[in-house]
Amino acid sequence: MAAAATTKPPVSPGAPTPDPAAAPAAGGFRRVPAYRVFWACALGVFALDQLSKLWIVARLPFGTYGEPYAIRMVRGFFYIVHVGNTGAAWSMFSGRSFLLAGLAAATLVAIFIWRQALGLRDRVVQVSFGLLCGGITGNLLDRLRHGHVIDFLDFHFGSYIYPTFNLADSGICLGVALYLIHSLRQPD
Repeated sequence: MAAAATTKPPVSPGAPTPDPAAAPAAGGFRRVPAYRVFWACALGVFALDQLSKLWIVARLPFGTYGEPYAIRMVRGFFYIVHVGNTGAAWSMFSGRSFLLAGLAAATLVAIFIWRQALGLRDRVVQVSFGLLCGGITGNLLDRLRHGHVIDFLDFHFGSYIYPTFNLADSGICLGVALYLIHSLRQPD
């Protein structure tokens, strides 16, 4: 029995080439390669964030802050601590962890829905949103699992103590900054 031959419809000269990211997802994951930079960044940030937090939980009891309990990296400047944050950046909306978890989930859904309008086919935009989504997902998992985000990077600049943060926060900030810079450099 002979297999049916498949033919492609003729393409007229000057016709736009089809976008593989916009193609229907026949057979499951056909669109994934079009967003591979996004997925690599998102999964990388998420994995590094969660592995670092597992290490912190295994090494330092919750609430560890300041000397002599924190791990001193550079005296008077950089410490590894173990604190929780039920708020957002700089502890804004403190005590509203589950509300912030809902906002994080809604943000991830919105990025998925508007991915084409956001320009996610562009490599720099994929890096930006990969960092952002990896960070959002890491902190979202903390909120659902612990009721707070695990923060552990503690920097002191003289008498000023910068708010304690984690790798997910770093991914979010870098992703937003990269996207803003990229957007501002694009012609109108």
